[in-house]
Amino acid sequence: MLKIKICGITNLEDAENAAALGVDALGFIFAKSPRQVEPTLIKEICHSLPPFITRVGVFVDEELDKVNSIAETCGLDAIQLHGQESSEYCQHVHRRVIKALRVKKDTSLKILEHYKDIVCAFLLDAYDPEKPGGTGNTFDWGLAAKAQKAYKTPIILSGGLNAENIQEALKTLRPDAVDINSGVESAPGKKDYNKMQEIIKIIRNLK
Repeated sequence: MLKIKICGITNLEDAENAAALGVDALGFIFAKSPRQVEPTLIKEICHSLPPFITRVGVFVDEELDKVNSIAETCGLDAIQLHGQESSEYCQHVHRRVIKALRVKKDTSLKILEHYKDIVCAFLLDAYDPEKPGGTGNTFDWGLAAKAQKAYKTPIILSGGLNAENIQEALKTLRPDAVDINSGVESAPGKKDYNKMQEIIKIIRNLK
């Protein structure tokens, strides 16, 4: 079954609502962002969640020791890396690693070759020269389909997904998971229960 991850969680209420709606994973952003949260709050949220929810910490070019320390303190299950982290860096993360790639064109997919045997999944997101993620923009999903054919590593589709475009995206490819952030918000960092409910229902009803 297609996995659903809601990213950019900033408060306990949104986390509990997403969990109640049946998502598989929640993402917490530790990098500079409108959705950035302090480790003390994430620790509280993570410890309040049901055990079957995967807790993912999102980092951008952070010091390795700090990533591992936060992962341990907060009880994170996986680490999502959105920067220029090397394959060697990924090997020293003490959790499963999701390596994000901002897809610009065909040639940008070649970098995945360096990570394919190291990470647990690739997250493909829209390219923006100013932001490492959370732009609300989509990209050519055909490139994601190409990456899926080229690598056995699980693919997580991200980038501007919402109730209006999710069906079209999933016609182009069937990723292992989708990552949804701004598409279910009423404001940056504040999730909209009805929007979450709507897109989850659409995804679960797809054949």
